[in-house]
Amino acid sequence: MSHAQPQAPAVRMGLAIPNSKLCMWLFLGTEIMFFTAFIGSYIVLRMGSPGWPGDPAVTHINVLLGGTNTFVLIVSSYFVVVAHEAVTEKNYERARLFLTATFALACLFLVIKGFEYGGKISHDILPGRIPETSQQAMEKTLGQFDVATSNALGDLMPDEEHDGLRIAGLPTAIADAESPEEKAELESLQALMAEILALKTEVRAETGLTLDDFEERVDAMAAKESYAGFMGHVHVSHPIKYGNLFASTYFLMTGFHAIHVLVGMLLFAIPLCKPAAQLAEYTDYIENSGLYWHFVDLVWIFLFPLLYIVQF
Repeated sequence: MSHAQPQAPAVRMGLAIPNSKLCMWLFLGTEIMFFTAFIGSYIVLRMGSPGWPGDPAVTHINVLLGGTNTFVLIVSSYFVVVAHEAVTEKNYERARLFLTATFALACLFLVIKGFEYGGKISHDILPGRIPETSQQAMEKTLGQFDVATSNALGDLMPDEEHDGLRIAGLPTAIADAESPEEKAELESLQALMAEILALKTEVRAETGLTLDDFEERVDAMAAKESYAGFMGHVHVSHPIKYGNLFASTYFLMTGFHAIHVLVGMLLFAIPLCKPAAQLAEYTDYIENSGLYWHFVDLVWIFLFPLLYIVQF
């Protein structure tokens, strides 16, 4: 009598994880390479550029806001872990609560980042707009004068269509002024424009002016009471060595990170649009979204010290 030999269990190949999680890990691997290129390039550029701007008063880097955003992301990463744990325990209301809190903290992160960007935009700390030499700083200040006088001409002589026509018509406008106040204002503007023209000639001459002399001349013009109405938004620009390179790397890295935050918000918004009872179908989805969100948090933990704190 023969006895059948028991067959050995079939060998299962592969990882004991869902395909969705494996795909997320593969995707995060590409994202790691993506941000590694950014961070590595930043380190090489910064270490190879003597005089890199590091003073927060110059770059308008707000360490407090950056630190607050770091805390916000760390807390949000904890909340998404709690949300996934609640889903696995079938506590769907708790899961929805913590997913909502994660989404809200992501919004808060972007709001704080918007305030940071607003501070730099208001001080014109933007790529390609930062003077890096004294000559560029003086030219930028003269550009502010052009804008200020152009606006003043438009207010005082609205009937003329172009600045060139307005300037040519200033003597006639002064002669035809309807009141002493209007005449005095037009004369002051004409005198200011004459001083600006003389200043431009000196700046662009071969000998040129030093930035200190230029600033003294501008301060003297600003001190004249008759010019006060035309120079309210004019301030002397100062050079920031490697400022455009700094601004380019800052906005590139933080901008791409902000895009990833928006993607994370979209991922969390999808299950939040469903009734709480349907969250059981999103258990793996929430776990994978949490992995992505932890990656976004980790990237910021690298960016924060590099951009805000470390000086090398």
